[in-house]
Amino acid sequence: MLRENIHDLMSFFVVAREKSFTRAASKLGVSQSALSHAMRGLEERLGIRLLTRTTRNVSTTTAGERLIEELSPLIETMDEKLDLITNAAEEPKGKIRITTVDYPASYILRPKLRSFLQKYPKIEVEININYGLTDIIEERFDAGIRIGEHLAKDMIAFPVGPAMRMAIVGAPSYFETHKKPETLHDLMEQNCINLRVPTSGGLYPWELDDENGEVNVRPKGQLIFNTYPHILEAALDGFGLAYIPEQEVEEFMRQGRLIRVLEKYCLPFPGYYLYYPNRRHHPIAFRLFIEALRRHEPE
Repeated sequence: MLRENIHDLMSFFVVAREKSFTRAASKLGVSQSALSHAMRGLEERLGIRLLTRTTRNVSTTTAGERLIEELSPLIETMDEKLDLITNAAEEPKGKIRITTVDYPASYILRPKLRSFLQKYPKIEVEININYGLTDIIEERFDAGIRIGEHLAKDMIAFPVGPAMRMAIVGAPSYFETHKKPETLHDLMEQNCINLRVPTSGGLYPWELDDENGEVNVRPKGQLIFNTYPHILEAALDGFGLAYIPEQEVEEFMRQGRLIRVLEKYCLPFPGYYLYYPNRRHHPIAFRLFIEALRRHEPE
């Protein structure tokens, strides 16, 4: 039975993952009708219905979910064994997909990747910038990098950067027409540049600390962006106050292009962590990537 069904089973995993015959057929390089016919044949041979088809999408049945749950570890083991065999005869190769935000992509990942990619020229790393709380399993990412306070549950994680601190900054031109705030209450009278969070659709709160403990402030302003680089550029241009990781604005503060305010309300917090699913097996390319990042863990 295995020999007869193995090809169609692998196709079934792709259909289940893509939730679409059209997308799955494109990835497999076959026609949609041929793929649909193969899935019906697999269901008839197994005697169970694996997929629920509608005019809009495809979903797995309870039996289909159980099949994935039971066979996925075996498929992962097969992938690992094939990885070991092929890489024993040649250089390690493969693709690693990472989701993160701008700061760790620029200041943590990119510097560390230089020597890694030079050492393993057949390994490809894709970095996806996304400010939402991405489900890395659902979106088929190998790992993610996020602030330690915002890690997904049931993940393996380790720090890839030092503790962080936010800074509230504005350009000298902004303070020519606005009084510098001295308290959190004063912040509500300022023109602030805010960050839109894709996951919730709301504005990211400014997480500050006063004598009563942590407080989330939602200041008002005329400009909203969905990435920090644009917020930084707007702050430099004098559009308003920005709430940005301290490391990103240190040089601009030294140059006098940005002025820091309300510093005592910005306390340190856990920095960025790399996290990934707690699976039994990972491809060799990903294991080498993890080893390279662990050698650079902050002390």
